[in-house]
Amino acid sequence: MKFAKLLQVSAIALGLGVAAAGASAQTLTVGVRGGPESMDPHYSALGVHADAMKHVFDTLVWSGDDLQIEPGLAESWKPLDDTTWEFKLRKGVKFHDGSDFTAEDVKFSIERIPVVTGPTTLLIYVRRVKEVVIVDPHTVHLKTDGPAATLPNDFVRLFIVSHKAAADYSTKETAAGGFNSGKAAIGTGPYKFVSWEPKGDLVLERFDGYWRGKGPWAKVVRKEMPNDSSRLAALKAGQVDLINYVSSADWQALKRDPKTDTFLADSVYVMNLQLDQRESTPKVYDLDGKPLAKNPLRDPKVREALDLAIDRQTMVEVVLEGLGTPNNQLMPKGFFGWSAKVPERSPDPKRGKALLAEAGYPNGFMMDLYCTSDRLPGDGAICQGLGQMFAQIGVKTNVNAISRSVYFPAQAKKEYSIFMNGWGTLTGEASYTLGSMAHSPNAELKLGAFNRIEYSNPKVDELLQAAGRELDAPKRKALYEQAMDLIMADRAYISIVTLQTVWAADKGKLKMTPRTDEDTLAFFIKPAT
Repeated sequence: MKFAKLLQVSAIALGLGVAAAGASAQTLTVGVRGGPESMDPHYSALGVHADAMKHVFDTLVWSGDDLQIEPGLAESWKPLDDTTWEFKLRKGVKFHDGSDFTAEDVKFSIERIPVVTGPTTLLIYVRRVKEVVIVDPHTVHLKTDGPAATLPNDFVRLFIVSHKAAADYSTKETAAGGFNSGKAAIGTGPYKFVSWEPKGDLVLERFDGYWRGKGPWAKVVRKEMPNDSSRLAALKAGQVDLINYVSSADWQALKRDPKTDTFLADSVYVMNLQLDQRESTPKVYDLDGKPLAKNPLRDPKVREALDLAIDRQTMVEVVLEGLGTPNNQLMPKGFFGWSAKVPERSPDPKRGKALLAEAGYPNGFMMDLYCTSDRLPGDGAICQGLGQMFAQIGVKTNVNAISRSVYFPAQAKKEYSIFMNGWGTLTGEASYTLGSMAHSPNAELKLGAFNRIEYSNPKVDELLQAAGRELDAPKRKALYEQAMDLIMADRAYISIVTLQTVWAADKGKLKMTPRTDEDTLAFFIKPAT
């Protein structure tokens, strides 16, 4: 009897242990370097924000692992004429509250973005839309401000919210409260909102009615952990199952660690230096720290000197320890609009010093360089490397690697003279990047939304406007390539490196396909067994 009872107790204990293990296996905990800016998907265009939002909200058009566009909430699309696109919407899709997804939600979402978007604006994704016409509950006609060949590409970041749930939370004053509390955070995505703590945990639970099918995890916890060492320590301590943005130094060690799997992907993000072109600029000084009478960054010789100071190969091999490739233009090699005519950049500090002397700065000058420290892998380290390289040509550089929450609002207010951040061509083509960064700021044309340096080249503007109207793909590509040639020759934007990204997990625990846009999406991450 005692032996039988002992077996019974042991079986119960074993059963409880198995049940506990099963419950644990149903939760995915991810340590991420950066989290959302809010729970409103229309607030920020930053990649870390979109990464989180894709768990709760769907986009009209889906971007695949390698940025190929695929059906999302829209099943198909086609141009009806030069200024009208028809989108057929997916039927049977439910929001988390059980309501149906319809054309009303598409119209509402497009019209909502200009009202609530923040300093890193989402207007670039809907700028071509002039009017949304509802044809029936699952068909919309989008009237554009002219021929818009790349409209479906833009919609990879068009998040759809419920027009019912968000109706009372769609002004700048009400949006954050409604979405951050969860009242308006009702999407059609694979996971439902449970809670969010700014700079802390985002907790989600599976939405069993998801149109793609049930996700592999009953619960997902995304922990914002900006410190690279802390994220890695949490992984090794078993506090998280997966981490993103493994630092280059840690990656070298993890490759030799038999207890860890690493996942490597080429990134869409290019690190670019941006040089203010205003007549007066706030963060450039003489060597005594006094403001200069004129902005030296407007001088082509000064810009070329700074370019010649940069050793891109050393930046990749030493600063990033191999996690990247040198780059000479605003997009990764091979993207639509990338130009083979842009010459490779080779360092020549001696020539750089001579150019500074020719420009009237034989002893150099001093400047404040700003960048993020917690957004993309290696951002702060690249910034420090630039400071050292500029010193070799006599430009004393005060490096300020700061939080993205401080950096981007200040950048939007044009408080910097010279700054660096990553830009990802998330649509895979040049209109997104060049139209946002390199066209003269023009509110009427809705171009130049991210041109924070007041760069202006009339010929570039002419080429970009022509390309935006050109429906013939080869001709459009040629126009963008011509624009790229001119932009990079001007050197107001100086591209440095294309990044690579690493994730890490316990050995044999997870299966995932790394994404070019660096997103860490729980729905597509599965248990290894």
